[in-house]
Amino acid sequence: MSAGRFGPLLRPDGVTFRLWAPGAREVSVITDTAHTMEKGSGGWFIAEVAATRPGSRYHYRIDDELDVPDPASSYQPDDVSGPSELVDHNQFRWKAIDWRGRPWHETVILECHVGTFTPEGTYRAMIGKLDHLISTGITALELMPLADFAGTRNWGYDGALWYAPDHVYGTPDDLRELIDQAHLRGLMVFLDVVYNHFGPEGNYLGRYAPQFFCDAQTPWGAAIDYRIPEVRAFAVDNALHWLGNYRFDGLRLDAVHALAEVGEPSILNDISHAVGVLARQSGRHIHLVLENDDNRAVLLDPSSDIPDGKYRAQWNDDYHHVWHVILTQETHGYYGDYATQPRRLLVRTLRDGFAYQGEPSAYRGGRARGEPIGALPPAAFVNFLQNHDQIGNRALGDRLEWTADARAIEAALAITLLAPMPPLMFMGEEWGATTPFPFFCDFKRDLADAVRAGRRREYAAAYEAYGDDVPDPLAQSTFESAALAWPEEGQNLPRHALVKELLRIRRDELTPHLGNAAFASAELRQNDRLLIAYWRLGNSALLHLRANISDHNVTNDAASLPGRPIWGGEPPARLPAWSVFWSMGAI
Repeated sequence: MSAGRFGPLLRPDGVTFRLWAPGAREVSVITDTAHTMEKGSGGWFIAEVAATRPGSRYHYRIDDELDVPDPASSYQPDDVSGPSELVDHNQFRWKAIDWRGRPWHETVILECHVGTFTPEGTYRAMIGKLDHLISTGITALELMPLADFAGTRNWGYDGALWYAPDHVYGTPDDLRELIDQAHLRGLMVFLDVVYNHFGPEGNYLGRYAPQFFCDAQTPWGAAIDYRIPEVRAFAVDNALHWLGNYRFDGLRLDAVHALAEVGEPSILNDISHAVGVLARQSGRHIHLVLENDDNRAVLLDPSSDIPDGKYRAQWNDDYHHVWHVILTQETHGYYGDYATQPRRLLVRTLRDGFAYQGEPSAYRGGRARGEPIGALPPAAFVNFLQNHDQIGNRALGDRLEWTADARAIEAALAITLLAPMPPLMFMGEEWGATTPFPFFCDFKRDLADAVRAGRRREYAAAYEAYGDDVPDPLAQSTFESAALAWPEEGQNLPRHALVKELLRIRRDELTPHLGNAAFASAELRQNDRLLIAYWRLGNSALLHLRANISDHNVTNDAASLPGRPIWGGEPPARLPAWSVFWSMGAI
């Protein structure tokens, strides 16, 4: 892939170093010696350095007083404040040379954190688990953010150097090998990226490029100003960097509702258009997904083969929240918006996609949330029962398995994994793991104290209830507790067998017809315990769901199950608690 506008350009006889530093008077690049950089137009500094090769270290000296890494560094072997290392992204020899990805309707996602997915916590170690994903029925592995962060442990959302995969997990080529091995097995690999803020440690842009930021504030600090062309280019080029130099099959953009100054046209529009050009030129399937608390349906378009200003889908928090209330009866925080008649809101997510499409949200002070979905198909909504946020943003990092009834979880899985919306699970969920995933990071001194204090404020009730049992987010032991406890070889895991069979049915019965699936109808009967739903599939058939979503037996007062049963058999006259039945039949 050709180089972007940021970072060094490697040439046969040396390197062209480039830094946008409009707030600096003078800049030098330090390799084995110091090289004064020429100040050009628009705040750019450039230096041609001969006889510099991949593997060489360098950093920039600002105004002869501050040494900083390259903001577009490709590798930081000594962490975020150390020197950057030159990387030749064209040296790796890809083996899956014919890989072009998979269409969106085939997507079944497993989200994971590299550092806790295996005991080793590395890119290379993950390769040994890829066959497990394939045998389970997963088609897409999604990695939490990799942008280099401060310290040795972090969820990844505190990335300070967006272009550098964090060194604690391995080298850039280790990451490429993981992706290549996934592709050889027919597995897509997605990456979570963060464009709404920089991490609080290791980001020096405010010193030499203050134009990166505007006066607005995000929950994580100063907001990025995408009205500035160079700032906009930094994000666009970053998306192309991951998709081109590493051949990721897609990106999930974190919390885009927190983009304070998106510019005009929106930075989201520019990223999508640029990725569309890459997809068109390469002939690849490339998928862009949003996390967006605002439920902006207008940003979504799963039907176009190539991104053209929009995004395939959005993580559907509504679907998670309403299920969480049903399964746990928790109603604190944002779950309060789903506390009244949660099953009716579940019906709306199955019938329409979003539960909130412009209605006022009490949790948000009565502000209207979302907008009508219009003609969006089910493919626009990534549904899940758990993810890193919904486990980790709890004081104990506890999973559903800790509190919810196993029968209810399995019923929810049977609905989630066979509904036409793309499903997502969090690592270990496929076998019912109970390993916690608490929040953890590795900051020092004042910043560490601030994180501890912030967690205590946010989870005051939990600290009062659990005291010292609430894990310290800065402790090494908290990170170690999150390491996924893999089952022993050959261990009988009924939950895993259930998930594998559900995903086999999805692959064989549904996936060939999901490309043109459409919403149809959904309703509740029997005191809101009996759920009946239909979707239109691309083979002129109806996918039909009938489920008892309660812990009481209910009378099956609907007509006989139309079509051919594909899960659960023919429903009896009395449906047992938490029983699920699926069928396919002609319209």
